[in-house]
Amino acid sequence: MIGFIQQLGRRTPLGWLQLNREKSRLLVALSGIAFADLLMFMQLGFQSALFDSNTRLHSSMDADIFLVSPQARNLANMSSFTRRRLYQAMDVQGVKSATGVYVNFVDWKNPQTHKKTSVLVMGFDPDKQIFDLPEVKRQQNVLKLPNSVIFDRASRGEYQQTFAQIDQGKPVNTEIDRQTITINGLFKVGASFIADGTLITSDQTFLRLFPKRDASSLSIGLLNLQPGYDPKQVADALKLQLGNDVKVLTKTEFIEVEKHYWQTNTAIGFIFSLGVSMGFMVGVIIVYQVLSTDVNAHIKEYATFKAMGYNNFYLLGVVFEEAIILAILGFLPGLGVSFGLYALTRNATNLPLIMTVARAIQVQVLTMIMCMISGAIATRKVQSADPADMF
Repeated sequence: MIGFIQQLGRRTPLGWLQLNREKSRLLVALSGIAFADLLMFMQLGFQSALFDSNTRLHSSMDADIFLVSPQARNLANMSSFTRRRLYQAMDVQGVKSATGVYVNFVDWKNPQTHKKTSVLVMGFDPDKQIFDLPEVKRQQNVLKLPNSVIFDRASRGEYQQTFAQIDQGKPVNTEIDRQTITINGLFKVGASFIADGTLITSDQTFLRLFPKRDASSLSIGLLNLQPGYDPKQVADALKLQLGNDVKVLTKTEFIEVEKHYWQTNTAIGFIFSLGVSMGFMVGVIIVYQVLSTDVNAHIKEYATFKAMGYNNFYLLGVVFEEAIILAILGFLPGLGVSFGLYALTRNATNLPLIMTVARAIQVQVLTMIMCMISGAIATRKVQSADPADMF
């Protein structure tokens, strides 16, 4: 490999000269690679937004250990468990406090457009803090008012007038299941793939909104530990203490369960993974066609090089040089267009679609592999080149 690199440094850059000679063909090739990179960028971005948007509430909850029902699938599809498990958890050494949370997924009437849209409703005791969100902490006293809620200002939909009115200190009324609620404040988390927004309210208001819900049946249990205790060790102790009708998770595991659900139990997670593979395969085909065409166009020149004493190793280096050049030059426009599409999608959907350095490196590496695979396939023609072909 070192000898190959040294040889590349000494010789004439034939790969670049061949690509640059047919500028129209080069532009077509770069456009194809940029399109393949764009596909991979968008699919990876959507997949990341899928995970991030559906775990933002998990990350914002202020707890060390979480209790959920074994039948719970994700945050919008939570089964319930008995409140007694919280009391039992308090007897385990290291547990400082335990708080129950109610969760339900429901349609509400948009206060601005009066159309129904999906929101996630979370209810808890307003005398306890379960969110690591300054806006929620400041407004927990507001939740003690009957039928009072606070609303996510980063929700997806038309709420500009509603937000403006609330920012002016004027409450806004709307309905959930024909029951009037009052929006008395705002916080910011963001929409997800399954819910357009989130409502936070007290446990008492939650039970009034959903009268069929048993007050002793909780969706999530949040446990905070005393200083110095390891969440993993306490979680293991809780698993031995509590019954089989509750699952004990650390915060990291709680987030991973949600990601795993979207990755493996839904079609959308598979579609995004498939989209990345398709983008990769499209790139392989495009680059192979370009390199194969170039090799065919210069097959006599390659045969001449062989007649002059150059071996296959040198000629293969020319093809791989073309592949690397295409990978680098095609990646740049794909990255630039992706930045614009990310911003456009983020503004239209309120999803956390953000370009990261890690993703850019990931796609660049995939592009290099894509082009090298195409180059390896195309080099079969170079190896078959024979000096007799020049006559």
